[in-house]
Amino acid sequence: MASLQQKIVEEMNVQQEINPQEEIRKSIDFLKEYVKKHSFLKGFVLGISGGQDSTLAGKLAQMAVNELNDEVGEKTYSFTAVRLPYGTQEDEQDCQDALSFIEAKDVVVVDIKPAVDASDASLEKAGIEISDFIKGNEKARERMKVQYSIAAVRQAVVLGTDHPAEAITGFYTKFGDGGADVLPLFRLNKRQGKQLLKELGCPEHLYMKQPTADLESDRPMLTDEEALGVTYDEIDDYLENRTVSEEARKTIEKHYITTQHKRHLPVTIFDDFWK
Repeated sequence: MASLQQKIVEEMNVQQEINPQEEIRKSIDFLKEYVKKHSFLKGFVLGISGGQDSTLAGKLAQMAVNELNDEVGEKTYSFTAVRLPYGTQEDEQDCQDALSFIEAKDVVVVDIKPAVDASDASLEKAGIEISDFIKGNEKARERMKVQYSIAAVRQAVVLGTDHPAEAITGFYTKFGDGGADVLPLFRLNKRQGKQLLKELGCPEHLYMKQPTADLESDRPMLTDEEALGVTYDEIDDYLENRTVSEEARKTIEKHYITTQHKRHLPVTIFDDFWK
């Protein structure tokens, strides 16, 4: 009988070794094929946070759009890079560096603070006081709502940055950054994403920075690894079907089991994964 680790590795489709150039080509071709298959689509929308994942997905999307436009001989397709700060973002310079690296031709900035704070005030008026952690999830959902509104106007699809190292732990907000139409990075773990960015000539400080969701005002710039209680190197080793410490294995598998609901559509009476 296959171990839980083997089952997870098969589900996440992570390979132990990759060719960065081949994976870059594979993602770009996937994005182009998806748009061509749906003739009503004119491009992609993605929120750019200044972190590794959105920087990589954004670069691949812009490259795909450039190739599509070259093929048709006109600017038919577009990639909209969206900045979605909650007021002032502490690592805003990284966001600007990411946009420069992506060579984003279309940038939209939407401050989500007024909308999130208004929602918080409405809940408080109704007698519902939310924690800072819950408000962090509200920020993520507001960001995704904005992206879908822009996508609707521009006949585009919303890209997501989810990849196996996040999917295995459920480290994203359900119906927030976990909600998207297309996931061009799925199959690549964290270290493999770094390999692609290095191959693409990305500034090192963008893909070597400590990953953070930065959703909690009380704990700004809280690193993913601190929140998860396990390192990305350990998660990557696990996903590559390598041996990890018993403590790391238990932590990873606990995250996987308790977040199964995030990797499924809403539960019906025919589902049994949750039992």
